[in-house]
This record gives sequence, structure tokens and C-alpha cells, in this order.
Amino acid sequence: MNTLTKPVLAQKIWTDEDYLWVILSDGRQLATPLSYFPRLLNATKAQRDLFEVSGGGKGLHWDELDEDISIEGLLLGLGDQTNKNLAS
Repeated sequence: MNTLTKPVLAQKIWTDEDYLWVILSDGRQLATPLSYFPRLLNATKAQRDLFEVSGGGKGLHWDELDEDISIEGLLLGLGDQTNKNLAS
């Protein structure tokens, strides 16, 4: 069940050695461990920096890494949905 009542969009995205950081349109800042997304965790910094914001801010896409992350999923605490150990 979706409990989000208003769309929240990504405004700024970056990574460091440990986290995916996202500033949202409502002012919140999220730090999600890269361990939630093994493709990002195992990528180089240059590869992590090659992303696209999709859907007007609803998602993040790394073409070279074949990684797609929804902002809604981040807010719900979901990790890599292809890895049953991280999927909730």
C-alpha cells in the first residue's frame, strides 16, 4: 500500500564512498547506504557519477550499471529489489 500522499522529487543527487545522497523537493535529505544497492557499491566513483534523473525527479538511472532506483522506494526503505536479502 502506498502511504505517500504527495509526490516528492529528487532535486540533487551525489554519492560518497558509503552513501547515496538525495535532496528532495520537500527539503529532506536522504542518505542511503550504498550496501542497499550492490551495483552502486561495487562501481567506481566515475560510474556512480554517470546517472540520469528520470520521470522529472521520480527516479534515478545508471545506464552503464543497469541500476534504477525510485525515490518512492528510497523513502520506503527499499534496497535492491533483485536481491532477496535486501528487498523488503
